[in-house]
Amino acid sequence: MTDTSTPHAEQPVEDTLDDTAPQDSTDDAEEAKESEGVTTDSDLFRQSEIAADYIEGLLDILDYDGDIDELVSSGRPMVEVVGGRLQPLVGQRGATLEALQELTRLAIFRQMGSPSRLLLDIGGYRANRRKELGAVARNAVEKVKEHGDEVRLEPMSAFERKCVHDVVNAISGVESESEGVEPNRRIVVRPAG
Repeated sequence: MTDTSTPHAEQPVEDTLDDTAPQDSTDDAEEAKESEGVTTDSDLFRQSEIAADYIEGLLDILDYDGDIDELVSSGRPMVEVVGGRLQPLVGQRGATLEALQELTRLAIFRQMGSPSRLLLDIGGYRANRRKELGAVARNAVEKVKEHGDEVRLEPMSAFERKCVHDVVNAISGVESESEGVEPNRRIVVRPAG
């Protein structure tokens, strides 16, 4: 039987921007599968072109206006959509954006035959969310350092967990770890031990 699966929604590609964040063995295995076959910048740029075409078609169907930028950054294909009236494409806490990203990855998979680590951003949501999560992470670190007890954060998507891990890992004296199962997977911040 041929496996035609693509990366899972609970494992968005943005979580793999920095491979230094703690991940469990399931995350590592899925990331290894995602990165197979993607070796050249031209392959990555082709993925971003396919994604941009797919998103452009979607915007036309929905009668939404948006400027689409396709690029390769940090070894991964990216598509950014900017414009007014795009919030419905982001959805509550980025849920619609995550779904659109997965559909776009499927479109790439159909044309190229290999999974993609495409990162889709709409209306700058991911950049803004990254800043918010940085504040959440620093607040958790302060609590851990002040009280010495571990802090459990609310459940987050893989992208959100990655952002928090990156901030916590940059601060000495604390460490972070993901625990639980999607969709209730969360980060625990504790004193480094």
